[in-house]
Amino acid sequence: MIDIDEIDSHLLDLLQADAGRANQDLAAAAHVSPATALRRLRRLSEAGVIERRIALLSVSALGAGLQALVEVQLDRQGVEHLDAFEAIAVADAAVQQCWRTSPGPDFMLVLWVVDMAAYNALVQRLFTQQANVRNVRTFFATKRAKFEPRVDVGALLARSAGSPAP
Repeated sequence: MIDIDEIDSHLLDLLQADAGRANQDLAAAAHVSPATALRRLRRLSEAGVIERRIALLSVSALGAGLQALVEVQLDRQGVEHLDAFEAIAVADAAVQQCWRTSPGPDFMLVLWVVDMAAYNALVQRLFTQQANVRNVRTFFATKRAKFEPRVDVGALLARSAGSPAP
């Protein structure tokens, strides 16, 4: 666990909005010197608070495709069986997210494929050929109303300080 203060929180919020901002811009927006911003961001990266910086691409601008949310229930839930399925799922490029869940299905997957033929190929790779997969339920996304991969750092700070979360 790393101590995060108001300046760190502000820098993290700025990065979550646009990770491509130059250090000079981040520093100015956070009201700190560029050296301070760089030092703090490096510390947060080394501590694992900042996992990575990525570009979020617009699927619609690239020609859409199919996005699906998939519930996967395994026949056997021993750790070795969960680990085996997880390894296969996360290795597949079509799997954008893989979550172990409880209760309910063993896994929730978020998939993106080009078309239905690509989805059918994925079904063969991940589900049909895996003897331990008992049940699969797929829900195809028809509209994305919200996608905000953002952590409310301020709420976490307030909670750790003993204040009630908003």
